[in-house]
Amino acid sequence: MTEITASPSTRRLAREKGVDIETLAERLGRTTIGPEDISGGAPAPAAGDTSYWEVDHGLYGPVTEEPTSRFAQVAARNLAAAQALIPAVTHHDRADVGAIERLREAWKAEARQRGVRLTALAFHVAALARALRAFPRFNASLSADGETLILKDYVHVGIAVDTPHGLMVPVIREADRKGLWQIAAQIAGLAARAQARKIGPDEMGGASMTITNLGGIGGTAFTPIVNPPEVAILGITRTETVTVWDGDTPRPVPMVPLDLTYDHRVINGADAARFLAHYSGLIADPRNMLI
Repeated sequence: MTEITASPSTRRLAREKGVDIETLAERLGRTTIGPEDISGGAPAPAAGDTSYWEVDHGLYGPVTEEPTSRFAQVAARNLAAAQALIPAVTHHDRADVGAIERLREAWKAEARQRGVRLTALAFHVAALARALRAFPRFNASLSADGETLILKDYVHVGIAVDTPHGLMVPVIREADRKGLWQIAAQIAGLAARAQARKIGPDEMGGASMTITNLGGIGGTAFTPIVNPPEVAILGITRTETVTVWDGDTPRPVPMVPLDLTYDHRVINGADAARFLAHYSGLIADPRNMLI
């Protein structure tokens, strides 16, 4: 029999966990066994098994434990299910936000008078609402059996809000029928109530699509997870200045990166590209949203 090399502490750990070192070494095809092999030394777990996480992390150094909230546990289960069940693809693009920034600057005085902070996110909500009307398959949900597509004749936009107790997604109802000032006021109110954990049940759920905005934090791109039963989600990151050539003349243009993740069972790549191109056009020329 081949001699197995393992430290006394590793052998002690194996005895405590009921792991036969010789059998483990044969399965791994090695003659040297370390403590990390013992912690993961049980037979490979089946799909859905929690054994992957059943590790004594304290064996490797000091640890502390922090319980997760019930809210976070529910969100984690939903995200894991979405990632496992949806064949997701992310399409990346960017949009010129120069016109939006000029409008926000020009309307600063009116914003103060109204007591409303006109953020770039309000323009994104308005643009998404109009894009969803132009592309009905994005404003849809797939039945649980995948055999029926439910097309919605309403446009509700979810806004992902990062809070101390977890991610919340309050919803702006009938966003396609609201003006920028009304949308901006609703964003502020929903975000404040989400932070205070005072969002009502009627203000959650039923979104056509969700926007998750990391622009205030940073990043150049990411892959947001579709929030079922929606079929797509739009991610936004920090605006950056990009050099665009106008003939032989370089021109700095503020561009916002856009990340559209979609359910490939419902939406194909060409549709996603057309959707973001249309969306980018609305952002680049917001006059089309003010009509």
